[in-house]
Amino acid sequence: LRAVAMEVSSHAIVQHRIDGVRFTSVGFTNLSQDHLDFHGNMENYYQAKRALFEPDIADVAFINIDNEYGVRLAQEIAIPTSTLSLSSKSATWRFENFTWSAQGWNVSIRGEGGVLIEGTFKLPGEHNLENLLLAVAMASHSGVDPLVIGNSLSALRGAPGRLEKIERGQDFSVLIDYAHTPDAVTRVLDTIRKMGSQRIIGVLGCGGNRDKTKRAPMGAALRHGCDLAIFTSDNPRDEDPESILHEMAKGIRLDESAMVVVDRREAIATAITSAHAGDVVIVLGKGHETGQEIKGVTLPFDDREELIRAIEALT
Repeated sequence: LRAVAMEVSSHAIVQHRIDGVRFTSVGFTNLSQDHLDFHGNMENYYQAKRALFEPDIADVAFINIDNEYGVRLAQEIAIPTSTLSLSSKSATWRFENFTWSAQGWNVSIRGEGGVLIEGTFKLPGEHNLENLLLAVAMASHSGVDPLVIGNSLSALRGAPGRLEKIERGQDFSVLIDYAHTPDAVTRVLDTIRKMGSQRIIGVLGCGGNRDKTKRAPMGAALRHGCDLAIFTSDNPRDEDPESILHEMAKGIRLDESAMVVVDRREAIATAITSAHAGDVVIVLGKGHETGQEIKGVTLPFDDREELIRAIEALT
């Protein structure tokens, strides 16, 4: 085993689950509203993440400076730092070019020491470009040959449940995605809009017993990004699903372009039967998950299976 790539959660840092681990390099892409039921506020959340970038834990850092938290982090930490950006020419690692085509992103990445890495990357969305830039920079720092990195880009695949396509011969697109923060919902819907479609039909819920302050912003993000927004349940846990949905849809006028369907299975079926040729249906929030948690019981529920069932019912 030559190397291990590990995602370190803010919970793991605060709960001392990485104590005793030393990282050759650590990376930061962005920070947006999430987990405030645990951290209390964004400053605590930031400080939890920042703790990973200390000299006794990591040797070097790679930080995206296209967001305010990245800029702040790069200025505050003491370990050697390489900056990353989609747009800033002053960043250590940056894109000289990224253009979308039928084959995916055609990218040219300029890095430390003037190295140039080029290739085709198939995952849509600028958020995936941010992830790619970080992965390329850290791989290069780890000693992977730039030519090997460039030639490997076209083979990269997305994680299950991240803009995952569901295809059963329908004449409209169907996707699932794990997006469960206001920023993630906005980014995913922006990505779909830029890809072109007749209409975007979105299904989204918010989990119970979690950060309540993100519910209204998530609802607003869904409404703003979709032509038909369907608010539904997502792991209500010990809360009343209708109360959660009331908080999500607060201030949103419910009409033919925005509706509440409490039952998630029914909401998915409604989205599918509402779709026409050229539309995009996207079900957000659960992604790869295969259960629905209600009152302490996790019931089998897979968005993929529900979508397939709804599509097949059309014929």
